[in-house]
Amino acid sequence: MNNEITTKRFNTKKMTVLAMFVALSYLCVFVFRFKVQFLSFEMSDIFITICGFAFGPISAVGVALAKSLLEMITIADTGIYGAVMNFASSAAFAGTAAIIYKYKKSLGGALLAMLGAIITRTVVIIALNILIIPLYMKCSREVVIGMISSLLLPFNLVKAFMNAGLVFILYKPLAGALRNIGVLPAHEENFALTKKNIFVMIISALVVIGAIVALVVCLNGNIEWVRK
Repeated sequence: MNNEITTKRFNTKKMTVLAMFVALSYLCVFVFRFKVQFLSFEMSDIFITICGFAFGPISAVGVALAKSLLEMITIADTGIYGAVMNFASSAAFAGTAAIIYKYKKSLGGALLAMLGAIITRTVVIIALNILIIPLYMKCSREVVIGMISSLLLPFNLVKAFMNAGLVFILYKPLAGALRNIGVLPAHEENFALTKKNIFVMIISALVVIGAIVALVVCLNGNIEWVRK
């Protein structure tokens, strides 16, 4: 009986935390979203990926789906096309990272997870751009293919690297908070603040700064803050 009560309490806490991750990822889109030409730059994948590290790939994909649907019915202007692309890109990034980290819970595993996430997301989103943008913008597929090297590839790599860097910076404090409320195991210390991990966090911060510079310089600074 006690085990049953404990399990119910844990599941309630977990559902509450998952709802929090949906809210945080949606807030990133609502408050901090920029346009680079017709592409949207926001950082919701950070919290979806951290959710995946903490609770596994299924939870990450679920949060990605909830965020994408919520965005579609409230603030998005791209309809079902945008929702499909948003969900697929977030699920590819966070889901890939969560799957790799699930089987290799270490700093090296997290680095490998982020590399896999960057590659998978970039491939998936460029493929979807080629398939969907001609339908949404009423242009030829050749026009979209012609934008891969000049816009689509650099934009999506910058976005993926920035999100990966911020995941490393934010995961430790968020994981600590989740352990304190009993949602994560108290012995989970894969991201303890060792010298090696601090060094990685510093490198991550430099990656984020480099991504911002690349966004402004390499993409010609054609950035527009999306006001709600």
